[in-house]
Order: sequence, then structure tokens, then C-alpha cells
Amino acid sequence: MSKDKLQGISFFEKFLSLWVVLCMIVGVLIGKFLPAIPDLLGQFERANVSIPIAILIWVMIYPMMMKVDFQSIKDVGKNPKGLFVTWITNWLIKPFTMYGIAVFFFYVVFKAIIPSDLAKDYLAGAVLLGAAPCTAMVFVWSHLTMGNPAYTVVQVATNDLIILVAFTPIVAFLLGVSGVVVPWATLLLSVVLFVVIPLAAGILTRLWVIKNKGEEYFNNSFIPKFNNITILGLLLTLVIIFSFQGDVILENPLHIVLIAVPLTIQTCLIFFVAYLAAKALRLPHNIAAPAGMIGASNFFELAVAVAIALFGTTSPVALATIVGVLVEVPVMLLLVIIANNTIHWFPSHK
Repeated sequence: MSKDKLQGISFFEKFLSLWVVLCMIVGVLIGKFLPAIPDLLGQFERANVSIPIAILIWVMIYPMMMKVDFQSIKDVGKNPKGLFVTWITNWLIKPFTMYGIAVFFFYVVFKAIIPSDLAKDYLAGAVLLGAAPCTAMVFVWSHLTMGNPAYTVVQVATNDLIILVAFTPIVAFLLGVSGVVVPWATLLLSVVLFVVIPLAAGILTRLWVIKNKGEEYFNNSFIPKFNNITILGLLLTLVIIFSFQGDVILENPLHIVLIAVPLTIQTCLIFFVAYLAAKALRLPHNIAAPAGMIGASNFFELAVAVAIALFGTTSPVALATIVGVLVEVPVMLLLVIIANNTIHWFPSHK
């Protein structure tokens, strides 16, 4: 990958996996040697939702939602094939392949290593990741693969709308099949808290700033002010979560690697499902690449938020979603390289 392309990722994003590892170390050390800190933070909780973590998650998601131009949906009919690839892959294939791959590894391949109760929790975390396709980072992956930016916006905008109605029933169904009891009210509340509210705030902020300052100011001056805030919010969240997860990690360090195996396989599988489907439909590379990336990448901020709301900060479910953050960047960068080296598979963009 060229240096010019890597400039599309900020300093924090480029080394996100390293920061996650450092946050894990710092959080575990805090939990081990300064247990008063997680004990204090644990007191600020309402309806199973940690208030400090909820605030940090809003800090993560709000800047991303401002970047989504929902007015672009009017262009949805200009090239529907690519959108159908995205929608079908994200919502009719991805959640269920994630479930199947996770079941196979946690209950069959790793049966002798992972106890059944932890396997159920890790499966729940994988399901949350599988039902949350990427919202923000796909703009980075699209840029690195020379994707069509206008079309990527349409893909993300429609995907966000689908999340509002499809995420809850898919997660409830798959967790129910897994034997995990999830109160619908709690799951719906999580979507409202961590999708609807920041999405509404992002839309209103975008409209207000553009109306008063203009779109050029919004894109070139206002949005850059929030660069790295999402990543910083994520990292602070992870420090807190890992401070709660210290005992689980220290007792099961191998489990981090074991959880990463099915997540990595799933990411690569979903990319090639969408990417090769786009090739079969003879779509141009600048539509095929982001179509593959949006499904392969995960809206891990939402998955982490819902895992915390449903199961708590100390749950292995939250740990499984965090491993998703750990593997996300290196695997996606590998897929970016693959996409850029297979551009000759696709017809020239005109």
C-alpha cells in the first residue's frame, strides 16, 4: 500500500490494534492494582447501562453520524445493483454466517479449551458484531481502495436506516437460538440510546452547521475538529471495560486469540462474498470495493455499546466484541491490499 493511501487513515486509526492492546494492558493493571477505580465507576449505573461508558460511546458515535449525508438517498436508484449486493450481504448473509462460524469454533473446534458457559457468551458477542455492519470506518476503507465516495455515502446512509429496524430482531433471534435470553425492551433501549439519539443529533448538527456556515465550512473546517475524538472515546471506553475484565483476561489469556480466529475468518469471507458478487454483476471496482468493505468491517462501537447494556461491563460478551476491535484494522488493511491488487478483475469505470 502506498504512503499516499495510508495518509487516508489518521495516526490513531493506523495503529488502532496497537492502541487496543495498550488499553487492554492499562485496563487490566488498573483492575488488578487499583480496583477502587472500577468499583467507583460501577456505582454510576442505571438500568444496566454504565453512565460513564454511555457518555464515551456517544462521544464515539456522534462524530460519525454527522458525516452521513442522508440527502444522498435520493440517488439510491442510479446504480441499484451495488446497493443490493450491500444489503443482501449485510443483512441476509453476514449475521448468519457469523453465527455459524462462531458456533463451529466455540462449540466444536475449541470445545476442549473454552467452557460451555463462556462459549455461549463469546457467541453472543460474535452475533452482536455480525449484526452491526460498518458505518464510519468504511469511508476510510473506501478511500484506500479508490471507491466512489458519493456511492459509499449512499451505501452507508441506507445501511444506517436498515440498522434502525433490522438490528434488534436479528440479534434477538440469533441470541434466542443460542439460548441467551435478551429482553426486547433492553435491546430496543440500546438501539435508541446508541443509534437513534446520536444519529438524530448528528443529522441536526449537520443541517444546522451547513445552513449557517455552508457545506464547505462543514466538510473542511467543522468535521476535522472531531478527528480522532471517536478513536479517543473508544480507547477510554476500552480502558474502563478492560479494568472490569481484568480477572477474565488474566484467567483466560488464550481466549483472546481463540475469539479472534472466527472473527477473522468471518471478515474475510464476507468481503469475498460481496466483492465476488459485484464482479459477477460486472460492477466497476470503485463500487465493488466499498461494497465488500462495508460488510466485512463492523460497527464495533455499536456492538460494544449493546454488549455492555445487555450483559454488563464485566461480561465475557463485552470482551468478545472488544476482540472485534482488536482484529479489525489489520484484517481490513489486508483486504484493502487484496482489493487494490485485483482491480484488473473489474471493467474500467467510465
